[in-house]
Amino acid sequence: MNGGPQYKFTPAIPLCVSCKTQKEVDGLWDRLSKGGAPQSCGWVTDKFGLSWQIIPTILGELFGLKDREKAHGAMMTMLQLKKIDIGKLRVGDGPGKSGSGTKRAPSAKAKP
Repeated sequence: MNGGPQYKFTPAIPLCVSCKTQKEVDGLWDRLSKGGAPQSCGWVTDKFGLSWQIIPTILGELFGLKDREKAHGAMMTMLQLKKIDIGKLRVGDGPGKSGSGTKRAPSAKAKP
């Protein structure tokens, strides 16, 4: 299917891929960006000029946190990234931990 040179790919209609793990994100990102161009916030343009959004499924969970400060923190972190890094997005767990960032152990209060 070829519409000719007058029809070009644009970022207006990207292909979106949801990934459950960082390994999936990394694998797709590496293959798609080879010969292409990484963009911001999980977007990458492949060698053919087609735009992709490589998005971890945890992103929606983090943005929907009831703790709006944590949700905002996840958003601000994402805005600084090209390839989305799940470890950097996890709020409260820190990079490399197995939790999703939605649960946090109660903090110990200092005794007087």
